[in-house]
Amino acid sequence: MTQNKPYLMALDQGTTSSRAIIFDKKGQIVSLAQKEFKQYFPQQGWVEHDPEEIWTSQSSVMIESIVNKGIGVDEIAGIGITNQRETTIVWNRKTGKAIYNAIVWQDRRTASYCNQLKEEGHAEAVVSKTGLIIDAYFSATKIRWILDHVEGARQQAEAGELAFGTVDSWLVWKLTKGAHHLTDITNASRTMLFNIHSQEWDQELLNLFGIPKSMLPEVKSCSEIYCETAGDVLKNKIPIAGIAGDQQAALFGQLCTEPGMAKTTYGTGCFLVMNTGKDAVRSKNQLLTTVAWKIGNEINYALEGSVFIGGAAIQWLRDGLELFDQAKESEALAMSLNDNDGVYFVPALAGLGAPHWDQNARGAIFGITRGTTKAHFTRAALESIAYQVYDVIKAMEKDSGKQTKELRVDGGATANNFLMQFQADLLECEIKRPKIIETTAIGAAFLAGLALGFWESQEEIQKLWKADQSFQPTMPEDKRKKLLHFWQKAVERTKNWEE
Repeated sequence: MTQNKPYLMALDQGTTSSRAIIFDKKGQIVSLAQKEFKQYFPQQGWVEHDPEEIWTSQSSVMIESIVNKGIGVDEIAGIGITNQRETTIVWNRKTGKAIYNAIVWQDRRTASYCNQLKEEGHAEAVVSKTGLIIDAYFSATKIRWILDHVEGARQQAEAGELAFGTVDSWLVWKLTKGAHHLTDITNASRTMLFNIHSQEWDQELLNLFGIPKSMLPEVKSCSEIYCETAGDVLKNKIPIAGIAGDQQAALFGQLCTEPGMAKTTYGTGCFLVMNTGKDAVRSKNQLLTTVAWKIGNEINYALEGSVFIGGAAIQWLRDGLELFDQAKESEALAMSLNDNDGVYFVPALAGLGAPHWDQNARGAIFGITRGTTKAHFTRAALESIAYQVYDVIKAMEKDSGKQTKELRVDGGATANNFLMQFQADLLECEIKRPKIIETTAIGAAFLAGLALGFWESQEEIQKLWKADQSFQPTMPEDKRKKLLHFWQKAVERTKNWEE
């Protein structure tokens, strides 16, 4: 029956807001509702969310997206879910209440414990099983922190009374009134507890982190009918049929379905993911090996590099330094100059991510003279986003042995044409910006739609992807080499600043 229903709903639960987007069979947005929620910073380096606020914001936009356009609940064929990854929630199975706030992926409270694990020689075991580098970014050390710091938590966990989930699991639990505790393979692969080769929770890693297996959700593929909603938020019972972490959903939404195809999301940070097909390529350049998706029995792997500060560099200039009122003003400021006049900004405001992974690096601006203006700072910040993406792409090319011929882009900062052109110039490849930039949500919708027969095949959805604009490289080679030389020099000088 679902093939005859005209719409699919994607739940896009992000770091700062929850969204519900309704798509039609052409992949067009019919309705979109969004609600921001509060960020909590209890101590320096700590970032938390209220799990109930995540749920209430997500459930309210589900209703809003339907009511706004007068859509009937019985016209929704199914739901796909995509979510901020690694963010960790632990709740009581009987009461359904979280025992502590959600610890967000950006949270650094377990950094010293991660360093201790590396010193004890666990890095190789973790990377060989999970494809991940030991870092506070991932879920395992966050779960352990909750068990060690919330009174009675460890005893409850050992008695089988507690459940852990990434945000997708929490939403499924809430949507089904506690009837289903599950996750998909992409979210599982970001916990630092999941063996991406055997595709199961790894007992040795659970022992290392002191986490009872009874806490963990059942792991499913990214595209199957998992369950139905309980019918309380939306009055009908609707199948939940697709789940993927946000970056994997964006890779699928950009239809990077062939090995060697890559996408970059330019958001608060920048996330680069390259499809490596059936091969879980082990990185020699400090990238992450992760699951791209699993459909049926077929699994695709990916290489991923995370840039911690992307669009956040522009937000900092706007809010921290108050150089302009709106982020979009950055484009005109940057273009008011012919070049950067030797000014470079390394935005290591939260350390350096891939391929450096230096938690002790700090931000710095180089090349300042009496003639330096806010336009130089702004241009340097925009250029820094492209330089960081360049560094990760080059590391991916070394690992995969494939040269990037085309990069598909999404995220808010892609609206900045200066940045997109500069990126094409640095990479010497074509940059393609899609017409529908909600690639994360449409990826979740595609995965759900394939399971439901809403779309017949991947070939059918391939035809729905359309480029809005392409950017071709035009920069002379000598200028490009000079810019990259000084960028690399600047990065080296920011490393290991904190002692």
